[in-house]
Amino acid sequence: MSSASAEPGRRKSYHHGALHSALVEASIALAREGGPDRVILREAARAAGVSHSAAYRHFADREALLAEVSSQARGELAAEMRRRVARAKGPRQRLRAIGTAYIDYALKEPGLFRTAFTSHPATSPVAERDRADAGSPGEGADPFDILGGVLDECAAAGLLNPNHRLLDGPLPRTSAGIEFARRQVLELIERGLFDDGSS
Repeated sequence: MSSASAEPGRRKSYHHGALHSALVEASIALAREGGPDRVILREAARAAGVSHSAAYRHFADREALLAEVSSQARGELAAEMRRRVARAKGPRQRLRAIGTAYIDYALKEPGLFRTAFTSHPATSPVAERDRADAGSPGEGADPFDILGGVLDECAAAGLLNPNHRLLDGPLPRTSAGIEFARRQVLELIERGLFDDGSS
């Protein structure tokens, strides 16, 4: 019988990098169960079998841990989008593939989906880091980058009026940018919902 099995209450011993990964994995499982509200540093430490203070050596606070889980969830969605885009032929089909991947992920992983976009949107520092680490547009670690690349492709193919291409970034930061995006989105929705003759 090993000493670990002889002492079931004993804390696990991790290599420095392994503990970071264990905390992230435990937090992803928590987010999968209940969304961003379930990602709590103390709970992640308990699930990883380490002390609360050990967890603080890797994450300054809950927000830092939540940002990491959000990044992982967006990366998972982005990977699925890239797989589907690679199988699609033509820009219109690639745009549909992205939309389908987005909806399917939201249905399959509602907790992670909410964590990916509700807690730390694509303008967060972690998302900016992911974007900086990514390759060319449309191949990034962030779903918004992949969407942006396919929208650019649609515009270049003449399928999308460049004036209807909302913004370069996923979310506007200025009041003028927010108002512009709001008008563009409402116009797109109205065109999709109303008959041409409607006022």
